[in-house]
Amino acid sequence: MSTEPSPATTAPETESSAASRSDDDLRQQVYNSPKERAIKYLLGACALISVLTTLGIAAVLVVESIPFFQTVPLTEFFGETRWTPQFSEKYFGIWALLSGTVLVTVISAVVALPVGLASAIFISEYATPLVRKILKPGLELLAGVPTVVYGYFALTFVTPLLQTFIPGLGVYNALSAGIVVGIMIIPMVASLSEDALQAVPDSLGKAAYALGATKFETVLRVNVPAAFSGIMASFILAVSRAIGETMIVTLAAGASPKMTLDPTQSIQTMTAFIVQVSKGDTPQGTIVYQSIFAVGLMLFLITLAMNIFANRITLRYQEKY
Repeated sequence: MSTEPSPATTAPETESSAASRSDDDLRQQVYNSPKERAIKYLLGACALISVLTTLGIAAVLVVESIPFFQTVPLTEFFGETRWTPQFSEKYFGIWALLSGTVLVTVISAVVALPVGLASAIFISEYATPLVRKILKPGLELLAGVPTVVYGYFALTFVTPLLQTFIPGLGVYNALSAGIVVGIMIIPMVASLSEDALQAVPDSLGKAAYALGATKFETVLRVNVPAAFSGIMASFILAVSRAIGETMIVTLAAGASPKMTLDPTQSIQTMTAFIVQVSKGDTPQGTIVYQSIFAVGLMLFLITLAMNIFANRITLRYQEKY
């Protein structure tokens, strides 16, 4: 018995493979055209500039920090609890600045993360199209407010308001600065979380409704877990933004580096110290001037670790539909 395929079955396969080869050849010709090559090299150059800029910043911080750590050992830098580089009796314990940074960051996270996530859930799941068109741009408008305006808002409005509830609260305190930093990062949490919720397929929600789930149960037990990686990434990126905030904490938190967990106290963050010393009064080459780069390197490493952690969370819990 003959096993040769009939012409009727081989013809379509031949035409299909020929069409596929024709598409590949056309795609290759377009990709290799001078215009496409120029665009490819331009985009690659932009990406390379971003990478080189980051490496340049890291290199400057490392090189400029070496003289500081040649004078101040790491045992003092990480073992001392006092930070007084501008006093006659100098101490270089980073924990005084780090505790102030952590205190402001924790307060801002308590304010921003639940409010931002709730805003994202409302915009994505409950708001009508008209309300969504008004509310989302209005919320993102907060991201365009200069941080110096936020700082004066904390100093002239939030602090006097808190003083009516907390007697004896000083003009400069971590609580006011942390609350306003939290308000500032709400748009980042809300926008990124809303995008993650919008990316969840409608079929998952419809399946939950088919099983008898309510709207709230569907949102809480289906949509939010499905968008967990994007939501967690928004949380970590927002916290990283809070760690690096400068003007709000400079104006509202004070300039008293101390190791404390009391939010009513005046504190100083790492970024606020950099601003204080970088005003031009510190001679270049002194240990105080070199401390700027040591603190900046510490801040850079913390932010880098946060971003790496965010990428790991995103990859670990990412759902593909």
